[in-house]
Amino acid sequence: MESNKKRIYLSSPHMTGNEQKYIDQSFETNWIAPLGPNVDRFEEDLSQYAGTMGALAVSSGTAAIHLALRLLNVQAGDLVFCSSLTFVASAYPILYQQAEPVFIDSEFDTWNMSPKALKKAFMDAEKEGNLPKAVIVVHLYGQNAKMDEIMDICNFYQVPVIEDAAESLGSTYKGRKSGTIGKFGVYSFNGNKIITTSGGGMLISDDKEALIKGKFLATQARDNKPFYQHSELGYNYRMSNILAGIGVAQLAVIEERVKQKQAIFQRYVRELSDIKEFVFMQEYQGTRHNRWLTTLLIDSNRPSFTPLELIQELEKENIEARLVWKPMHLQPLLNEYRYYPHSNQICVGNYLFERGLCLPSGTNMTEEEQTRVIQTILSFVSRRKSRHIIAT
Repeated sequence: MESNKKRIYLSSPHMTGNEQKYIDQSFETNWIAPLGPNVDRFEEDLSQYAGTMGALAVSSGTAAIHLALRLLNVQAGDLVFCSSLTFVASAYPILYQQAEPVFIDSEFDTWNMSPKALKKAFMDAEKEGNLPKAVIVVHLYGQNAKMDEIMDICNFYQVPVIEDAAESLGSTYKGRKSGTIGKFGVYSFNGNKIITTSGGGMLISDDKEALIKGKFLATQARDNKPFYQHSELGYNYRMSNILAGIGVAQLAVIEERVKQKQAIFQRYVRELSDIKEFVFMQEYQGTRHNRWLTTLLIDSNRPSFTPLELIQELEKENIEARLVWKPMHLQPLLNEYRYYPHSNQICVGNYLFERGLCLPSGTNMTEEEQTRVIQTILSFVSRRKSRHIIAT
């Protein structure tokens, strides 16, 4: 039976009210193009916020990762190490370059790339005489990976790091903004992210020359000639001036959005604390977690319910929740590629996928709506536990 209650989304766009001003300016000045003053300002504002030398606004986070691989000269047959527990957009650009992904498992402290598994992958690659051209490390759900350990390994082998910070804008790692530690950082402004431009992304770096080259590639790689000449492969990846205007207004409230996300998380933890099976994703020491999504594990040897059953119960009340990402090494498209587990005893990514879920975390969710989510969960868990006791 479908609920007639208002839909509560996982993380829907939250407008500030100032976006329309920049959109109107685009129309008034006829900057309806993948360039213009809004694009310039958004890039400048973002680079200042992140603390990098520059930023390049593009059509998606996927496009930004692809450009980073191109700028690192990743070619057909090259290896690229990549987090396994992530959205497929982290891995697709590797295939675009006809390179070979090697998937690296997670570890429990951060749910992100395991330095232990990464070191094993590097040792094998060194023995085979075929080191990767790049490492793509993902900061999942706003939680930073263990970047000190990961950078130590990658710097030892002199392999550059691309930080997929699509979900972690506003997070910090030991005082540095997420996405600013590797050679390149990538943000996403998809509709469900902590700030949005409807669709879009950003490539950041301290290498200004690389960003200039990236801009060239992202605008169809047109040579500097008085006519249309193209000497290398390019892409139509630039962000439009209209969408960049939305981004300017959105970025102005990023710190407020982080606080709102954190408050949503804290209320879930507080009011669901009696459910002993729930283990919420922790904030790793020395970091700030932006809590893009409130994520948790149903961690019990004999759980009375599964993540999917809870998600289905929420859906009956017109509430959207989701499972944790299915790891790349389990995907039909990608399961032929090499994978390095955290240890011989456990594949951490598999464990997190089987037991993890994401709760509604939109910053425009009202207190009453979050109460509805919480009460639905409490009621469901209470009923299932009663059945479980009777059955045993």
